[in-house]
Amino acid sequence: MNKKLDTKEVRHLFEGIQELKGTEEYFCFFEDVCTINELLAMAQRYEVAKMLREGKTYIDIAKTTGASTATISRVNRSLNYGAEGYRLAFERLDKKKKK
Repeated sequence: MNKKLDTKEVRHLFEGIQELKGTEEYFCFFEDVCTINELLAMAQRYEVAKMLREGKTYIDIAKTTGASTATISRVNRSLNYGAEGYRLAFERLDKKKKK
């Protein structure tokens, strides 16, 4: 975990998010917290990560998501050298789908 992120404010934000129940509440919260562009950018990065994990090429990912190669490269770096957040999310979703 990045020590710069570990602040009482960030922890408070995460605690608030943990209290939300269901997709509709997430929509309401993130619509209030983020601009539309910020939320769409996060969703795009998440989709890029999913496609990289599936072994798709940068060209395919760029065509499908509209992400720049710089964004794809940044997400790839996070997948390979990051804090394992994407991996945790994808593994848990995979487990959930198998049930």
